[in-house]
Amino acid sequence: MAVALGDCSCYGKGMRGWPNLSELLVARDSNAPVGLVGAPLAAGSVTPGSCDLAPALLRETLRRIGRYDIETKQEISTRIADRGDVEIAGMTIEQATGPIREAVQFSAALHELTLVVGGNNAVTRPAVLGLGMPLEKVGLITLDAHFDMRDTHEGLSNGNPVRALINDGLPGANIAQIGLAAFANSRRMHEDAVAAGNLVITIGEVGLNGVPRAIERALSHVEHCEAIVVDCDIDVIDRSQLPGAPGARPGGMAVADFFNAVRYLASQRKVRVIDLTEWDPPLDTTDLSALTAARWVAECLSGYELR
Repeated sequence: MAVALGDCSCYGKGMRGWPNLSELLVARDSNAPVGLVGAPLAAGSVTPGSCDLAPALLRETLRRIGRYDIETKQEISTRIADRGDVEIAGMTIEQATGPIREAVQFSAALHELTLVVGGNNAVTRPAVLGLGMPLEKVGLITLDAHFDMRDTHEGLSNGNPVRALINDGLPGANIAQIGLAAFANSRRMHEDAVAAGNLVITIGEVGLNGVPRAIERALSHVEHCEAIVVDCDIDVIDRSQLPGAPGARPGGMAVADFFNAVRYLASQRKVRVIDLTEWDPPLDTTDLSALTAARWVAECLSGYELR
């Protein structure tokens, strides 16, 4: 498994009087309960971009996210073992799938929770396969504006990881999809998802019934599974609040709801892997998207500490 460790200069170097997430990032510590794997995959993106830059910028931005939650009066203390970035530069999705799967499997064997930072949404398939379990025992919950059910006959892309997983043998009864957007999917994708048995919760339903209800429905759908992977495709967030994702659209999920959903899901003991995908840093000339992605780490850790 070839993995290049990211810039470790931030480890333990918090600003004076400002306890922040970078202090919790440690290099390859197998005793840390949470692992971090960078999967800088940009190949095969429906909209070409530079989401391979995301893992490095996320690490850099962690120093700007504090550890104290004023709402709960709790301070995050869980250490994160940075297992570096998978060395996949220049690879196709097909070529990169094996190395990403192996990196996730290695991390999942050492840590109770693994955070996978993409890269595009194609990293979700190897993240699921990386659990090394029969697929009938694995659940997948997606926070995503899209079904990711494009055809696979022309190869893998960031638009078809869910269909590819179904082709691999992941039952639709093990898949719950939250936040699907109007005018961003096709009728066939919708019909195929329903026919497979996927739970489909649109962004309109989330707005009507609330995020907690959507998450409860998703967890109920996959409750028979032994382990769960959560795919956080950041384009589920409304584009005005997350401009750094090519697939984000107006009318998406409020960022506060996204944070609440991530924390709730991370609190579930069956959740073994959570990924963050489709963040393309150059699309956002401000730091808004970077701060949102780094806050995702805080929410994952806050949820984990509720277990």
